[in-house]
Amino acid sequence: MRKTKVKKILIRAGDVTATAQLNDTKTAEAIWAALPIEARAATWGDEIYFSIPVRLGTERGQEVVEAGDLGYWAPGSAFCIFFGPTPASRGNEIRPASEVTVFGRVEGDPKQFKRVPSGAKITLERA
Repeated sequence: MRKTKVKKILIRAGDVTATAQLNDTKTAEAIWAALPIEARAATWGDEIYFSIPVRLGTERGQEVVEAGDLGYWAPGSAFCIFFGPTPASRGNEIRPASEVTVFGRVEGDPKQFKRVPSGAKITLERA
């Protein structure tokens, strides 16, 4: 089994700064290769999402995710940060609009992203 170096990214969104660890997926590799990325946040319930210059299909798609998960939403080529229920959630689950590829996880408290307004500038870079 090959040993891969842990890849961490720095997420700056409005006044929130967080680090996240990427997992060992093709999606994480493609996003890592595309860094740095700058975008404007859109919000959907307790989710921030924005288009990124990565075009991939869904890899090991998940219909329900955990708080702190980073997801790639193929239909919108979007980077998603999940920190609570969305309009599609049933009960307390965290449900994206449709399946996402989970490619990483925020370190620390993902609820801090509640402070990021729609339209805020977001930058992603290698940590």
